[in-house]
Amino acid sequence: MTNIRTTVSPHRDEAVRRELLTPRGRPLLLSGGAVITGNPLMGDWQEADVLIGGSLIVGVGPGLLTAAGDDNMIVIDCAGALVLPAATDFTSPAGSGTLTPGNVADIAVLQLADAPGTPVGAVPARGSHLDILVTGGHVRLWNGRPLDEASAAAPPDGVHVFYSTHPFTGMWVDEEDFVRQELLPNGRYDEARGDRPSAYQGRYWVSGTRIDYLDDLGFWAFGEFHDGTLHHAGYRFTRRCPPWTSAR
Repeated sequence: MTNIRTTVSPHRDEAVRRELLTPRGRPLLLSGGAVITGNPLMGDWQEADVLIGGSLIVGVGPGLLTAAGDDNMIVIDCAGALVLPAATDFTSPAGSGTLTPGNVADIAVLQLADAPGTPVGAVPARGSHLDILVTGGHVRLWNGRPLDEASAAAPPDGVHVFYSTHPFTGMWVDEEDFVRQELLPNGRYDEARGDRPSAYQGRYWVSGTRIDYLDDLGFWAFGEFHDGTLHHAGYRFTRRCPPWTSAR
């Protein structure tokens, strides 16, 4: 008999997204995820709920979903995802940066893997990796995108993003002329280092002044554009040539 492995992914309902845009003070419930509290007294759960009221965490653990209807909660499906503190300061007293009732609701919901069979270099399905971000009790990211821009429908695996007229396309070179990173208009980058051409290659996405990279080797990185300079991984890049125009 063949064992079939299935991956559970949270359901992203457009009706829930609309409710989150105008919550009107309703409690939020992150339901059914693997909850990592960071609090040794409370422990963790393979499947539990996190209840948010206003800006604070008001409850954590299994069984909170049973009161969802009574308390008019907005229920956010977190099945198959990891729910954990969005930030932890290990230099602060115990209890800070944890999912402890009474703490500020700064929470990240992560999906742990791309859809099975996603080809190397393809854009991962929307909603993978950082799926939902809550800060101060408000949902900021939904389905991996800003809440007011997000759509419940995920693009198909392998969809490509093109930047043929984007002002950041082109060749970017560090101050020592060691790293040369070309942002191509087909949404891919090609990075040379010293005498190594194409040392790193992969896909990139630009949102405002931020650039995110997914290398073909599998790692993620990011950079930021400020006043004509690209800051990435400790390097400062300036553009060697104008937006990409030559044939490739």
